[in-house]
Amino acid sequence: MPPTPTRHRSRTRSRRVTTLSLSLAGVITAGVALLGVSFAATTPPAAPPAQPNPNCTLRVPANPLTAQGLATPYRLTATDPAQGACHESNANQSAFVQATVIDPGTGTISVYDPLVIDNGSTPAAAPVVPTLPANAVVGIWFGYNGNTLTLAGHTAAGNCVGGVPGGQPFGQFAYCDAPAFFTAADTAEGAGRLTVPPLGTAKDGRPCLTTRDFGLVDQDQSDNVTTEYLATTQGTIAQKTAKNGAALGGGATMQPAALLNGSDNLLLDNFEDPALGCTPWTAPDLADPGSMVTSLALNELQAAKFQADPVAVVPLNDPMVTENNQQSRNKTNLYRAGVDQPALGATANGDPAAYCTDLATVGTRRINLDKPFTSVAASPQNGQTLFDFLTQRLAASLTNLGCQQAGSTPTATPTASASASATAVPTAMPTSTGLPTAMPTSSAAPTTGSTPTSSAAPTTGSTPTASAAPTTPAGGCTPAQLLADPGFEAGTAPPWQATPFVIDNSGGEPPHSGTWDAWLDGYLTPHTDTVSQQVTIPAGCKASLSFWLHVNSATPNSTADTLTVVADSTTLATYSDRNSASGYQQKTLDLSALAGRTVTLTFTGVEAKGSSRVSFVLDDTALNVS
Repeated sequence: MPPTPTRHRSRTRSRRVTTLSLSLAGVITAGVALLGVSFAATTPPAAPPAQPNPNCTLRVPANPLTAQGLATPYRLTATDPAQGACHESNANQSAFVQATVIDPGTGTISVYDPLVIDNGSTPAAAPVVPTLPANAVVGIWFGYNGNTLTLAGHTAAGNCVGGVPGGQPFGQFAYCDAPAFFTAADTAEGAGRLTVPPLGTAKDGRPCLTTRDFGLVDQDQSDNVTTEYLATTQGTIAQKTAKNGAALGGGATMQPAALLNGSDNLLLDNFEDPALGCTPWTAPDLADPGSMVTSLALNELQAAKFQADPVAVVPLNDPMVTENNQQSRNKTNLYRAGVDQPALGATANGDPAAYCTDLATVGTRRINLDKPFTSVAASPQNGQTLFDFLTQRLAASLTNLGCQQAGSTPTATPTASASASATAVPTAMPTSTGLPTAMPTSSAAPTTGSTPTSSAAPTTGSTPTASAAPTTPAGGCTPAQLLADPGFEAGTAPPWQATPFVIDNSGGEPPHSGTWDAWLDGYLTPHTDTVSQQVTIPAGCKASLSFWLHVNSATPNSTADTLTVVADSTTLATYSDRNSASGYQQKTLDLSALAGRTVTLTFTGVEAKGSSRVSFVLDDTALNVS
């Protein structure tokens, strides 16, 4: 058996700015044994050289929504033959088709992956003709590992959408009759015939992720599919079924590989869910009896049903929905219709600044929360943990969406190997086509709605430190600052005791000074965080506790969410949403009554409502005695 090929990132993208879920495709298709398969590296004799044609056309067969149409292979050809041929077995040009079928009478859902082959070739094995229920409603979705996929052929018969008519294609995504499928599913659910399974609870105690969770999405969410194909050493393609694997899997006939389409969906189903102890929704595979598989449509139905606020839906600055690098409401609505998302309106307005803010704050918090699990989990990138992969992916998404928070997200930890770092997700795409690598700042990331920054922050980046103790005065108290690591700059909990991810340098909530702060709450779900330190206050001293506090609340008139400051069992102060401000405010509390005691100072942040986000951010603490 040939050795498993190492993973690499060789995909390029022209009109679309980098999106990590799509960069993921180039990594995954190059080879990931983590999914139980190796990935195709051998191309047919006529395959293009090192720089394959990134723009291909997929010809839709006749009657695509019928059983016979589903079993008829789609044919891949070059959009512009002068740029070179297109070959399905080339991992950088592979196109993928996925159908999800609902029986409106029973609500039963099933999945079928139509085959894609090179134009003029024959399949390695004849596709299975599916048995469809009477009055079946079929939705079809497309994914692509190159830059721009164009649909041709019998597109009208399938009600296919690949972009605005007469305009630019979405890029790597298209669909046929998807709105009809989602309408049928919604009707079946409303009638009690379809039950969308709940998300379940992840190891972190939160709901499992969805394709509309800011902890998962990137700059172009809800794109591509979870289809897999088998490839032979001759470059022919077959459906990935147990029968085909047995028939083609031996000797020199079958490349020990599977072609996959990198996507948010594949990242969720094959990496995030296993790492967090979650189980994706699956349905019977009509091509492979006894097999249960995932699909884009299943993910979107579950996300539409259960994703809590804030819900990530395609924003106006998503590169897939722009026309000539300008926002397009029509194209955005067409894309959203294909993935069961609401059209642009008052509650889902596609605001780029709001999307950037949620991606930088909510996304960062969930990624950090899950670090104990993802830092020991495999990722699509060889030699890199899932946590490092996600943080780099998030940073690149903020850059390519033109977010003003770009550069503020956590960087990968040093555990990633040098080779992984060298081939990890890039922060900008090549500009070989001359197109810009990010949306114009004026339209992509307006200054309104951004994460508040401190208006009171000092100009220096220093952090308060304990001063040298002078000679003991006549009163018997040596003036001193008693707290260890008062500005949290050690970057670790000790000497502070804190709940996970409170000691933070993500930049989602900027520090008052230095690079670290204590960020309590901000999860948009009921949650309690604490940070504390034990300290001995000498007898005979006057003592005061000071700290800089930034309360960032979406409901500043509320008192439901609180930050309480306690010394042992004595409550010193309580702050709430009503203390929300655009920057930090210094607070000072008298602790003289505690002189002569050893006490534990505890800051407890309670995010009670969960329906609106509130963050309590502490920095530059001090306990001064004199």
